[in-house]
Amino acid sequence: MTEPYHTKGAILIAGPTASGKSALAMAVAAHVGGEIVNADSMQVYAEMRVLTARPSAEDEAKVPHHLYGVMGAGEACSAGKWSRMALIAIAEIEARGRVPVVVGGTGLYFRTLVEGLSSIPAVAEDVRDAARAEVAAAGDGAHALLMAVDPVLAEVIRPSDKQRIARGVEVARGTGRPLSQWHKEPPHPLLTGKLAKIVLTPEREWLRGRCDLRFEQMLETGALDEARAMAALGLDAALPAMKALGLRPLMDYVAGKIELSDAVAKGQAETRAYAKRQETWFRTQMIAWDRCFAQDSERLRAEIFSFIDDLGLTGR
Repeated sequence: MTEPYHTKGAILIAGPTASGKSALAMAVAAHVGGEIVNADSMQVYAEMRVLTARPSAEDEAKVPHHLYGVMGAGEACSAGKWSRMALIAIAEIEARGRVPVVVGGTGLYFRTLVEGLSSIPAVAEDVRDAARAEVAAAGDGAHALLMAVDPVLAEVIRPSDKQRIARGVEVARGTGRPLSQWHKEPPHPLLTGKLAKIVLTPEREWLRGRCDLRFEQMLETGALDEARAMAALGLDAALPAMKALGLRPLMDYVAGKIELSDAVAKGQAETRAYAKRQETWFRTQMIAWDRCFAQDSERLRAEIFSFIDDLGLTGR
């Protein structure tokens, strides 16, 4: 179980892909004397700086950035694993007398920080490895393994979702209690203290255009090279990194399966659809957060800075 951390004051900035949240985080960090912590589930992977729109090396040189490119694509980063890394980064930033600025588009990561996760005990490594190996070997029969130990969870997990099936099996076997029961335990916030919580809320058509433009810019700055490198790794398609927006269409193109124009169209469609899902999450799950129109965030920076200053979050 991850121990909670009480912050002197942190700034959380959430928003859909291509909404300008990274630029806002840079401006905020410069204003308050802060350092940036990544809260995007894809930007943790080292192999995909371009495909996941990670901050540039120039931006990273201007303001310290943390938890970007810290894992290999062959690893799975869960909300629990990320939250442990994030709390360490936040504590270290504060120890330097700086202000943590957490930014990203993964709503579940923010929920983990401010609301917490169920207190599921750690599963012994041998139990975890055995469960995952059995699920992998079972193929299409893997769902039946979950049904045998946690029928409630099995009802809501797709038979193709091997990662979540394996997690359900390993928790049930390792703790003697189904994961669906653990989920009923009331969670406890992991990050407490003074928090400024800002979510960017873009106008939909504006955001759609930004998504399309960003994908085109990715192609100009190395996305195809990253897709080739990812394909060469031969990773399991079920790994989280393999779900990076536009990766699969670009891999199909470099393999000669589709035309580049089709890959671009599919990648842009994936990006727009994901941004729409993010918007829905932020609108329904982050009701208490302070909202800022994304397309006006640059114009509204003075107001945002004033809001942060009023909370006493500038400098240490």
